[in-house]
Amino acid sequence: MDNLLSIVTFIPAIAAAILLVFLRGENQASQNNAKWVALIATVITFLVSLFILAQFDPQDTGMQFVEERDWLLGLKYKLGVDGISVLFVMLTTFMMPLTIAASWGVEKRVKEYMIAFLLLETLMLGVFMALDLVLFYLFFEAGLIPMFLIIGIWGGKNRIYASFKFFLYTFLGSVLMLVAMVAMYADAGTTDIPTLMNHTFASETFSILGIQVIGGLQTLLFVAFFASFAVKMPMWPVHTWLPDAHVQAPTAGSVVLAAILLKMGGYGFLRFSLPMFPLGAEVMTDFILWMSAIAIVYTSLVALVQHDMKKLIAYSSVAHMGYVTMGIFVGNQQGIDGAIFQMISHGFISGALFLCVGVIYDRMHTREIDAYGGLVNRMPAYALIFMFFTMANVGLPGTSGFVGEFLTLMGAFQKNTWIAAIATSGVILSAAYALWLYRRVVMGDLIKESLKTISDMTAREKWIFAPLVVMTILLGVYPTLVTDIIGPSVEALIHNYDTALAHAPAADQIAASH
Repeated sequence: MDNLLSIVTFIPAIAAAILLVFLRGENQASQNNAKWVALIATVITFLVSLFILAQFDPQDTGMQFVEERDWLLGLKYKLGVDGISVLFVMLTTFMMPLTIAASWGVEKRVKEYMIAFLLLETLMLGVFMALDLVLFYLFFEAGLIPMFLIIGIWGGKNRIYASFKFFLYTFLGSVLMLVAMVAMYADAGTTDIPTLMNHTFASETFSILGIQVIGGLQTLLFVAFFASFAVKMPMWPVHTWLPDAHVQAPTAGSVVLAAILLKMGGYGFLRFSLPMFPLGAEVMTDFILWMSAIAIVYTSLVALVQHDMKKLIAYSSVAHMGYVTMGIFVGNQQGIDGAIFQMISHGFISGALFLCVGVIYDRMHTREIDAYGGLVNRMPAYALIFMFFTMANVGLPGTSGFVGEFLTLMGAFQKNTWIAAIATSGVILSAAYALWLYRRVVMGDLIKESLKTISDMTAREKWIFAPLVVMTILLGVYPTLVTDIIGPSVEALIHNYDTALAHAPAADQIAASH
């Protein structure tokens, strides 16, 4: 089918336009129509995206389903997917119908709420498919606007502060990336991403203000892109916007933020940082690995002292993203396979954990851990599902959480045993904060009067969790569903990375600096 990627990308945007033009009024019927249009559009998007997966050839390490046409002012509209990006497309289309279904209780500006999520889906899909620098940057930055509005309009008490903090952190991080893109165009004469992946940027060492820049232009470009992607993931210490954004965002906003938006940073490292600036990546590797190890331990300790459930899970996300950056920059097959697997798995598990918080928040309107206790007595189905995803988040064997962490730690062990040892302690700490949360909220006697009439999960809520449970178990016991698709593309990425380093004039200096 021609233009398959464009069809998948723009179905949600077309649905948003339909809502904007044809839906009027704020009565109950109009609100229900908005919800149904959004749900049907996201389900259709997922079903059409299955055609991409069905026709995708994992052994072809190049870009597939490529669409290219001239656009504005001589710019190119170019889309395509490879083994690294196709699963992020699938993760996005899989999670969005569940996100819309979880928003069924929204009553304030329902039409605008659904439009924001539909536009956000189009922009997120565009990031994972764009094969032109300008197009990528437009999708990457435009995605801030719907999420800014989702937090700022439908968020909690401090939603304005959280939305501006989210916007400013991520936008300012991307300004350097824009400057780097201009420099790349000036050097290579093109904005075509596949061409740039094969272009060799200058790597001769030079001095700025008496400081030697090993790796030359590549290192400067790498640092500029790193500033944007590190904030997006987010990496410690530029992670502070994430807990505030999660706490103030509505449940569906937190799900999208954790499951999909954070993955753009990791995807950016794999699409740009490693293939385009291999020397810059090699210069910065040790620094990034130690930052990742510190992030895993530090944010896990911070999670242990939280009183707000969402904040605890948000710090847990930062810790898990530490495994991702560690896996990517160890630069071997196990590490990068594990990093991608961890991102996909984290999408299901963290999304489910935020949905778990949303279930009891909808009933009690508080996220304070101390407000709960003994829920197993009134909500046995909820207790079971919350326990399952708590165990998956810890990395219980048999769940997808185990596979990603194990692969990244194996990759790290081959690179640096100290990094691997420190990161492994994060597994123990994650068990501590996750089980502590579960015990305080779910176990024990039902003492608090306010909880004695709380009702268990509805059929709709159980149906939302069912696909997430299935995927978490399926990838846990059959991880080759992911590794078979990403493996050849990752292998090609590592081969090109190693080849570029071997032929680089500054390779000896880099080795000496390590």
